[in-house]
Amino acid sequence: MSKLSLIFNKIFKGGEAQAAERTPEASPAATADAASPAAAAPAGAPTAPAAPSVAPAPQATVDVGAVLTALAAKSGEKLDWKKSIVDLLKLLDLDSSIAARKELAKELHYTGDTNDSATMNMWLHKAVMKKLAENGGKVPDDLKD
Repeated sequence: MSKLSLIFNKIFKGGEAQAAERTPEASPAATADAASPAAAAPAGAPTAPAAPSVAPAPQATVDVGAVLTALAAKSGEKLDWKKSIVDLLKLLDLDSSIAARKELAKELHYTGDTNDSATMNMWLHKAVMKKLAENGGKVPDDLKD
């Protein structure tokens, strides 16, 4: 699995779990099953064929800042995830080694010198935040661009 996919999974799956904790509702599948004609028809009665499926409902936007702030509150470490790619990766319990960051840089098509880790790290943080925003994450305004 790619490094960026691991980041997405930790943030987006964590955001879904937090949203589920805040709003305990029936799952969309359970709601659809309960509303289907087959569920309402008596046993053995003929049922109409299911309506063709339209495009799935858009996924709710995950508040990246809220997810990461909540993780930071639970963490025993003081991590500056808003500025540091290393701290962001640590907060997500991912490998933050230089080798892992170089791999992430390669995946995100970093064209700078990977031996200049300070410059690469700043670029990586911005690139990850940009990718999160492009893929359904609500990124705090102060972390955009």
